[in-house]
Amino acid sequence: MDRSRTPVRVRRTSRSRRTGLLASLAAALTAAFAGAPPAQAATPPPAAVSCPAELDGKATCYTGQDADGAYYAIAVPERWNGSLVVHAHGGPDLGTGSDPARSVDDLARWSVMVKEGYAWAGSSYRRGGYGTRMAAADTENLRRLFVANFGKPRRTYVHGQSWGGDVAAKVVEVYGRRGGPYDGALLTSGVLGGGSRGYDYRVDLRVVYQYYCHNMPRPTEPQYPLWQGLRADSTLTTAGLRARLQECTGYASAPQERTALQQRNLDDILAVTGVPERTLESHLRFAVFTFRDIVHDRLGDRDPFSNEGVWYSGSHDDKALNAGVERFAADPTAVRDLSYDSDLTGKVSIPVLTMHAIDDPTAFVEHEAAYRATLRGAGRDRYLVQTFTHESEHSSLSDAEYADSIAALDGWVRTGKKPTPRTIADSCAAFDRIYATGCFYDPDFHPASYASRVRPRPGGLSWPAMTAAQEKRWSRIAGVGIAP
Repeated sequence: MDRSRTPVRVRRTSRSRRTGLLASLAAALTAAFAGAPPAQAATPPPAAVSCPAELDGKATCYTGQDADGAYYAIAVPERWNGSLVVHAHGGPDLGTGSDPARSVDDLARWSVMVKEGYAWAGSSYRRGGYGTRMAAADTENLRRLFVANFGKPRRTYVHGQSWGGDVAAKVVEVYGRRGGPYDGALLTSGVLGGGSRGYDYRVDLRVVYQYYCHNMPRPTEPQYPLWQGLRADSTLTTAGLRARLQECTGYASAPQERTALQQRNLDDILAVTGVPERTLESHLRFAVFTFRDIVHDRLGDRDPFSNEGVWYSGSHDDKALNAGVERFAADPTAVRDLSYDSDLTGKVSIPVLTMHAIDDPTAFVEHEAAYRATLRGAGRDRYLVQTFTHESEHSSLSDAEYADSIAALDGWVRTGKKPTPRTIADSCAAFDRIYATGCFYDPDFHPASYASRVRPRPGGLSWPAMTAAQEKRWSRIAGVGIAP
């Protein structure tokens, strides 16, 4: 690989919004696939399209669809530094097919990487719904597609945000061997506890909510076990979920407008689960609709969740709550398949830098403690640097911090000198002079254990949740995991 070539100049493109980009994509794909279904047609090369407004005059942008049906977007800066950032998006988004708008939106959202001189490539994944290994494979497929069409980059980094952090971490473990195609990873706001433990607080929310609210399902509706999230044939919509949450807790109303019962229900649910009030509805949506996807669509109606042995506390009557809350035990084969798909072994051989808001209301910062314990358990924590910021967001942190983070990772890879949280915090000011979005690092912060925030299940205190040896054994089982 040539690491000495000069930056590449790429022709400019005109200013355009996403609608124009998608129209160009649709036209290109229609022409490419005319007369044959996608599975039978040769994969067309990336089609040049107008860039999002954020990159007007700064890059050339491309879109397309890979051989597995995943839509993607690519941007190459006018003054390319020769390196590539492959992005793994969060979610998972629910739906049957690949969403062409997702990768285009992500390109606009992560335009800071392109502004910093990196080529950028993001996949929408071949379908919606859960599937960490599938999403990791689609991310790797896009990297290969980029190389086939634009040449081998000097260095390649994988970046994952939210659930995409788990996807990117899986990319590191499956494809990121030393001397392999990836040089480093940036994981931001990552759901790094994996699938078998990373959603336990939403399991708790699902059962605690039903204990107090009795409306999902209502007594007059067909009943189903709560580990299903929602029965497969339910027509409940997100608007319907919000209406039922409002009916029970008044969460969308000012406190003075809630009834006494609504306020007590809300107080108890929040106190017991530790879910922030401002993200209560989004967590409940996940525990209803995404759980249905995981259980029904991906695991064939097998239960991967358990709340046996969990003592719920913090309510106005813990004894009554624990006597009345629904209990269930997981199907071991479902736990195995979810774990194989999404849990992390810690088998890391390349530099990994993480960034997480201390007050992240969606993926609690304690996910980072789980990830460090995972790498430490595998004897690989020397490859890890973690940074934390005084922000209260999940979906998007400061652009100056993202630019600082990719620069710190790149410097680590190029020089072999491992940064520290302090050096990364100190270098942020130079980027903030460009982006003016703030630097909020706390280099002295260390998150408490995952079990301090999420009630552990029996046997759930040791990390990694799936060892490399378990992964190897399970890999020999036909049909293990979650199908693409």
